[in-house]
Amino acid sequence: MEIARAETCLITGGCGYFGYRLAAHLHKNGAKVILFDVVPPKSDALEGFTFVQGDIRSYEQVVSAVSGVDCLYHVASYGMSGREQLKRLRIEEVNVDGTRNVLDACIQCGVPRLVYTSTFNVVFGGQEIRNGDENLPYLPLHLHPDHYSRTKSIAEMAVLKANGTALKDGSGVLRTCALRPAGIYGPGEQRHLPRIVGYIEKGIFSFVYGKASSLVEFVHVDNLVSAHVLAAEALTARKRHRAAGQAYFISDSRPVNNFEFFRPLVEGLGYPFPTLRLPVTLVYFAAFLIETIHRLVAPLYDFQPLLTRTEVYKTGVTHYFSTAKAEGQLGYRPKEYNLDEVVRWFRSRGHGRKRQSSRAGQLVVNVLVVAAFMAALLSFLPVVGN
Repeated sequence: MEIARAETCLITGGCGYFGYRLAAHLHKNGAKVILFDVVPPKSDALEGFTFVQGDIRSYEQVVSAVSGVDCLYHVASYGMSGREQLKRLRIEEVNVDGTRNVLDACIQCGVPRLVYTSTFNVVFGGQEIRNGDENLPYLPLHLHPDHYSRTKSIAEMAVLKANGTALKDGSGVLRTCALRPAGIYGPGEQRHLPRIVGYIEKGIFSFVYGKASSLVEFVHVDNLVSAHVLAAEALTARKRHRAAGQAYFISDSRPVNNFEFFRPLVEGLGYPFPTLRLPVTLVYFAAFLIETIHRLVAPLYDFQPLLTRTEVYKTGVTHYFSTAKAEGQLGYRPKEYNLDEVVRWFRSRGHGRKRQSSRAGQLVVNVLVVAAFMAALLSFLPVVGN
């Protein structure tokens, strides 16, 4: 789909993995692209783009960046995974206050369209969902197991509520929509995949958990880019503003067991796929203990938790959603991808097993991991005196 050369697009979080991929696509199709981010891109990555260093927590910085923008893609967020999920204050400031700043700046500066990158988690909190759709209600805020999901819900509601708000310059109204993507993957992804590969290489990925029949979803970065471009187009008068005020689930439309999805990555790097399977409840409780320990020692040592409770639910409990609404209203057609390009990307950077360990060695690792889990659990049980 071609974009008019006069179009100016701003992407918050534009120097992140997805934001930059979206920027590259928009630029290739003729748009002028502004990257707004707290962290500058690599020095060789700015060709064709305008970079504005700023923080969405600062209303003044946002306002100074959005003047003259035709469409704003609000991608920036904080607290999606790992230890970030445990930093409550910053999560609130970025996801809630930052989104309000973005909305207010759009209204103040006459930006007519805003596409918000939300998440599946606005309706999911650990309960099973099979082929859910946009008619599902938001999960009550107090039921979210993590601050990221709760604040993304608050932000999405604010974005959709702002749809139809009159622009201060009298040029019309603000049109908004929200996309709720599954877990993002693709070559070069920097948030989740390196952490997974690190666990694989350290021998930590020695067990799986949950039912083998549990299903989740993922979305390739290029499918998500396509969905954002289509959503922005569907906010225009030419498309009769059909996406205005709407939310859409976005995925590859291929539910799969979380661990089986990563099997090609594990085996492609030369490692054996784990055969030990643990119950979700055990791993969830272990994650709770890890979070508790992190909360106590974080002021002195901000370590990376092996897993958080939310990550256990997101990977071990069935939840997948229909993309029928996005297909019908946006024209979204997800292409099929696999992890081959991801494996090649990691191998090209020196990852991959250098030597084969014995099966007995792997068994020892499995036993030690289970023993560590059990020791952690038993240490929290009360001691009964004589």
